[in-house]
Amino acid sequence: MAPSVLEQAVSPAVPTKATSSAAIIQAPLPNPSLQVTADHKLKAVDAPVYAPKHGEVLVHIKVTGICGSDLHFWKTGRIGDLVFEGDCIIGHEAAGVVLKVGDGVTHLKPGDRVAVEPGVPCEHCFLCDDGRYNLCEDVQFAGVYPYAGTIQRYKVHPAKWLHKLPDNLSFAEGALLEPLSVVMRGMEVAKLQLGRGVVVCGAGPIGLIALASARASGAHPIVITDLDPNRLAFAKEFVPSCITYQVNRTLDAEGNAKAIRALFGTEEYFAPETVLECTGVENSVVTACFTARRGGNVVVIGVGKAVMNNLPFMHISLAEIDLRFINRYRDTWRPAIACLSGGILDLKKLVSHQFPLEKAMDALHLCADSSQQSIKVTIVDDVDATL
Repeated sequence: MAPSVLEQAVSPAVPTKATSSAAIIQAPLPNPSLQVTADHKLKAVDAPVYAPKHGEVLVHIKVTGICGSDLHFWKTGRIGDLVFEGDCIIGHEAAGVVLKVGDGVTHLKPGDRVAVEPGVPCEHCFLCDDGRYNLCEDVQFAGVYPYAGTIQRYKVHPAKWLHKLPDNLSFAEGALLEPLSVVMRGMEVAKLQLGRGVVVCGAGPIGLIALASARASGAHPIVITDLDPNRLAFAKEFVPSCITYQVNRTLDAEGNAKAIRALFGTEEYFAPETVLECTGVENSVVTACFTARRGGNVVVIGVGKAVMNNLPFMHISLAEIDLRFINRYRDTWRPAIACLSGGILDLKKLVSHQFPLEKAMDALHLCADSSQQSIKVTIVDDVDATL
């Protein structure tokens, strides 16, 4: 860990506009947290503990999964228009236990096990009125500046955006509901069908969840691609019926697309109708566009750079490729819980590493080191933090 990109501190976090009006309470334990700073550093902080206001709940966060967006914010300070202009606690894939409820909360009580839906929309704009709350421009999203995330022991969150976990789901599975929700939104847009071929680009956590979800949907055959043979080996173990393709660095996007399509046979009809692009890498998006059959669709689920200059516009146009994008999710948490609790999907194997909350910084560094071959890294807090 290089000192030039790393800071540690034990000092109160600066209250954000999301918490500045809330009362600070005395908790029985410290509230260790992990912040990303405006100058791209990590900082361990003992953060304040806030009392839940009307409609809010104080949660003991038991598990938080590390997402690629957490690494993006750390390394670059932004994703598109989302910019870290100050220090902020990160993390948004989480589950925990209700400790205290605010006035007006009737469906939750202390001791309830819950998953955190991290985005809190305004509920007043035309998009929210239309049910498309994932597109709300005034969303308060945990772990995106200035709204504190879940890599901390105690977090206040609106009760409406907490979902009870059934007894047969662990906290780790509860944290996996967030990336599963991302995939479920992508599948909704893609409209996967029984017996229709699909390609999944990228064998990271989102790609692997997309692979398992596509299999559960009845899509067939399924090809998953990646540069890393170890990730592809894991994908084959995770979903044995899939076909793996290692991206050839010596070929251009069209060349790799041709090789991928060949895995589906020689007839154009059997070429993949749908491609789920789960990396956000420009060359992979271009490959996806050349891979889908004429009249097919490409759904970009991965997070990429702000501007892509090399999309094959005329190929997309002449082949009538339906190039679609998603922004997070909406109305996915209850069906996601049903998928895991009902055994439709089993994502437990994705958790490759666990770190205690006090070593959250180490978890971020391991996750950022590709040589460590991590899949899903989680931060766990097993202490008794009962108020």
